[in-house]
Amino acid sequence: MIRFTVVTITYNAEGVLPRTLDSVLHQTYEDVEHLIIDGASTDGTLAMAMAYKEQSDASAEGHQVIIQSEPDHGIYDAMNKGLTQASGDYIVFMNAGDSFPASDTLEQIAHRCRLSELPTDELPGVLYGHTDIVDAEGRFLHHRRLQPPKNLTWRSFRQGMVVCHQAFYARTDIAKNLQYDLRYRFSADVDWCIRVMQETERLGLSLQGTDMVVANYLDEGATTKNHKASLRERYLVMQRHYGAIQTFLLHCWFAVRQFISPPRCH
Repeated sequence: MIRFTVVTITYNAEGVLPRTLDSVLHQTYEDVEHLIIDGASTDGTLAMAMAYKEQSDASAEGHQVIIQSEPDHGIYDAMNKGLTQASGDYIVFMNAGDSFPASDTLEQIAHRCRLSELPTDELPGVLYGHTDIVDAEGRFLHHRRLQPPKNLTWRSFRQGMVVCHQAFYARTDIAKNLQYDLRYRFSADVDWCIRVMQETERLGLSLQGTDMVVANYLDEGATTKNHKASLRERYLVMQRHYGAIQTFLLHCWFAVRQFISPPRCH
């Protein structure tokens, strides 16, 4: 059976963490490793995580929960700690406030991608799906504006981050060799996803879509709060991977598109 590693990064997140923990706890898929990487929280986050671990350990269908709490150098440093510890076949980051949309999300991903039928060395390099945006209470707000194309490649991110980080499942053996670049404060996830897809292509592996919503994303993240700085960083990431001229021309088109595109219905 394929094993999923879910990594949850936390720091003083007691207000939004329960929804994330509950969504992992109630996954019907059996083989799940849940790594909670906490940045030495000073509120009730750690106590909440420990209570969750006890609940999971006591359950007959409980997943393996591992908690680490220590100071870090930001969210991407914490994510690198998760990468280092992960033991599953696939890794996905489901941070505090984000959640799986249904109790059978992981089971459906494994079924739709037919993971049990494939030899380990032929497993897709990336599994991906759609994302819904939710508020701090977990209520649906709208579908994410950018959605993945039918045939995803690393070049697809020229149009923006068309797959949300929480909807991006990387093969762990690939991901472990591609740490998050700590030079980026807000957009290291964009850079990391592109590099994972580039390595997947180099290895001749597929990127497989699930054609389903696989993540509920909390619309209050660090990138949202630091929107302008994030956009500047994303421009640098795109320039690094797609070249200066193409990046400039694409952003000219993005600017024009805002004025000519019809309003989106949510």
